Amino acid sequence: MIFLILTLLLVTSAHCGPEENEGVRYASNCEACKILATELEARLSETGRSHDVIQTGYSLDDEKSKKRTEYRRSELRLLESMENVCDRILEYNIHKERKDSTRFAKGMSQTFQTLHALVDKGVKVDLGIPHELWDKPSAEITRMKTQCETMVERYEGVIEKWYFHEQNQIPLIKYLCENEVLKGRNSECLYETFKDPKIDNEAKNKPMRTEEL
Repeated sequence: MIFLILTLLLVTSAHCGPEENEGVRYASNCEACKILATELEARLSETGRSHDVIQTGYSLDDEKSKKRTEYRRSELRLLESMENVCDRILEYNIHKERKDSTRFAKGMSQTFQTLHALVDKGVKVDLGIPHELWDKPSAEITRMKTQCETMVERYEGVIEKWYFHEQNQIPLIKYLCENEVLKGRNSECLYETFKDPKIDNEAKNKPMRTEEL
């Protein structure tokens, strides 16, 4: 069996994860808000097609005093969507091979895909931590979850205003993050998207069809 020893300098922390080293860089307000807005809109989209109608009111007997509201337009839908929305951040990983805000993404990073592949082939990989802890949330991820929870609490009123009055006119990422959290400053990360260099290279090297000439 081939033995491969990889030495990483890990940060000593209660939340230290397999991808932590001396280059730990926590999420900025821009990055944390971007993920919050993305996940909240995703949760809302999951329930937005519901045609359920709910009744609200204080009287158990007087049906006329109760108000009928479409669930997709209700406060209940917003509250249920906001509840534990920050827990979804724990599904993210740090992709240290990326340098911009797309370093926070779901799915396993290329680095750990490679390491897991080596282990599957029987190669011994020593990161200084047990193998079962490799996929635990990193310090950056757990910190960003806390940042998200703080933002939800601080900007709850802003989110409610967007939900009831502005969501059909402006994306949450602009209304909340760019206009409120960042107030237009250092907002470049909000619109960064991941471009796979492999796909870009394939596109560049792809022969052009006759009709494209």
